[in-house]
Amino acid sequence: MAQQPYDLPLSELEKYKPSLTRQPDFDAFWERSLRELAGTPLKYELAPRDYPARKVRLYKIVYAGFRGANVQGWLAMPDGDGPFPGLMLFHGYNWAMEGQIHEVVNWALHGYAAMLMLCRGQQGESVDNTVYSHGAHAGWMSKGILSEDEYYYRGVYMDAVRGLEVLASLDKVDRARIGVTGGSQGGALTLAAAALSDIPVVAAADHPYLAHFERAIDIAPAGPYHELNEFFRRNGDPEIETRAKRTLSYFDVMNLAPRIRCRTWVSIGLVDTITPPSTVFAAYNHLQCDKSIAVFRYFGHEYIPRAHEEKLRLLMETLRP
Repeated sequence: MAQQPYDLPLSELEKYKPSLTRQPDFDAFWERSLRELAGTPLKYELAPRDYPARKVRLYKIVYAGFRGANVQGWLAMPDGDGPFPGLMLFHGYNWAMEGQIHEVVNWALHGYAAMLMLCRGQQGESVDNTVYSHGAHAGWMSKGILSEDEYYYRGVYMDAVRGLEVLASLDKVDRARIGVTGGSQGGALTLAAAALSDIPVVAAADHPYLAHFERAIDIAPAGPYHELNEFFRRNGDPEIETRAKRTLSYFDVMNLAPRIRCRTWVSIGLVDTITPPSTVFAAYNHLQCDKSIAVFRYFGHEYIPRAHEEKLRLLMETLRP
C-alpha cells in the first residue's frame, strides 16, 4: 500500500470538481429503468437462519430484482414489535465473506432492521440473468459495456432500489427512517440508491467506487478498475473505447450525485489505491445536499476505525434506533 498520498494534494481535492460527463438522455435513461423495475411485482421470501445471538432474528431473504432476477440477501431484525429504523447494506466488489451475515446481525444489535443485498452474479444465490453481447473477459466491470441498456450495473443499481422497496414494505420497519450504507462497491451502491430512490433519509458511503471513470482508468494503481484497462488492451479500436466510456457515464456516481437529496456522508483515505481520492472528491463535490466528508491521511482502502465511529454517530442521530 502507498505510504504517501499519490493523488492531488488535499487543498486541490477539496476544490476538484470536473465537468459531469452525463449524456443528454441521462435522466430519461434512469426514469425508463425505474419504470421497467416498477413492472416487476414486489415480492420476497423469508427463511429463518439460526444464529448464535440473543435479541435478534436472522433470515435469508430472496426477492425479485430487475427483470425478475432472484436476488438474495440477509435480513436481521431486533426482537420486539418495532417499528425499527431500516438500514440497507451493500458489499464490496466480489467481497462478501459468508454473505457478511455477522455484519448484518451486528447492525441489528445496534437497533436497526438491517438488510444486505448480495450483488447479482457475485455472491450467494443472486442471479445475473442478462445475456451480454460484449465484454466480461474477467469480473463484471466490462459486462455489456457497449450498451447502457445491457451494462452489468444497470441491473445491480435497480436491484438496490428494489431492495430498499422491500425493506420499506416490512411491517416492523419505519419507512420514514431508512438509511443506506456500504464501502467501495457498496459505497457506490449507497450513492446510486440514494440518487435513484426517495426512500433513504441518510446515506453513508465509505471510499465509494464507480466514480469519475475517466480519471480512475488513468490513475488507479490497483483494483478492479484495471479490468477496464485490460478490456481496452484487448479491444484496440478507438471507437470501442469511446462507446464504452459513453456507457460508463450513465453509471458514474459522479453523474448521479446531483440527484441525491438526503443527508450524505462520505469517507476516504488519502493513500487509497483502489478508489483514488480524486475520484471520490469528484463525486462528493457534485453533491447538492446536506453533506460532509471524512478524510484520513494515513489510511487506504480499508476499515478505518474513526470513520466507523463517525458513521455510527451519524446514523444514530438521523435514524434514532
